[in-house]
Amino acid sequence: MIQYFKNINYQTVAIDKPENGSWVNVLPPLKQEEFSELSNNLDIPLEFLTDSLDIDERTRFEEADNVKLLVIKTPTENNSFNESDAYYITIPICIIITHNQIVTVNSFENGAIKKFLNTFQNRHPDNRKMMVLKIIEKITQTYLESLKEINQRRNILEQKLYAASRNEHLLQLMRIQKSLVYFVTALRSNEMLLMKIERTNFLALNEDEKEFLNDLIIDNSQALEMSNIYTNILSSTLDAFASIIANNQNEVLRRLSVITIVLSFPVLVASIYGMNVPIPYKDSPYAFYVPVSLSLIISLVIGWFFLKKKLF
Repeated sequence: MIQYFKNINYQTVAIDKPENGSWVNVLPPLKQEEFSELSNNLDIPLEFLTDSLDIDERTRFEEADNVKLLVIKTPTENNSFNESDAYYITIPICIIITHNQIVTVNSFENGAIKKFLNTFQNRHPDNRKMMVLKIIEKITQTYLESLKEINQRRNILEQKLYAASRNEHLLQLMRIQKSLVYFVTALRSNEMLLMKIERTNFLALNEDEKEFLNDLIIDNSQALEMSNIYTNILSSTLDAFASIIANNQNEVLRRLSVITIVLSFPVLVASIYGMNVPIPYKDSPYAFYVPVSLSLIISLVIGWFFLKKKLF
């Protein structure tokens, strides 16, 4: 699906075909015929449009026939039905600067483009370089918002684990950990891309735009640092809970072992007196009370010994 937008008197207006100063947004479902038509109409290399179809496409920039391409990673919610998959994944967005338009190609719907659409009426379509920077700004904001949501979810799950250790809570923490791995990898590659754009001045930015790009690099570094911090905290939390679970299991096994030892001696005494052979005092009226008393005394002595050694 291809959307065309134009800023007319500070209002975002949907149009039927691309015009000078318009924004072209390509969303799924993606069709090869639409790519070919758009490539012919806007003189865009076809591979620039199809690169976003590969979810593992690396971040980069390149230029061909005076058409510039930026591929940058953005977070999006994972719609997978697999309960072990990450809550968030990162997908590539292709930002294409043509002779007269800005084109964005998305393999999935994502929040960054929706944020940019909501503020498109404040943009100046003739300044395409600044529009690209604003799209990158929305992508960085989406990372920061997603990280805050992930941290809140992590705190809630930790509180639940403190109350009761359940497998589903640990599984959800692992899904958060997978999301953070995606974030760290994507933010690191985005940071390298932005720094390379700044170093090569690929977008031919002026001084104000360079300053804005530098701010974006700082924001991206902040998101990367947050991702690393949350990853380390989560790893430490999972390790701590694994140790707690192991200690609790060892404690239970130790108590069961003590109980087994304490009960084994009464069983031994009862087994001896239950043999079908002549035994002492078998004709005594206290023949029942003697083994019972002996069993209780032995059990109490052994229990007192384990209690004194703090083994129970």
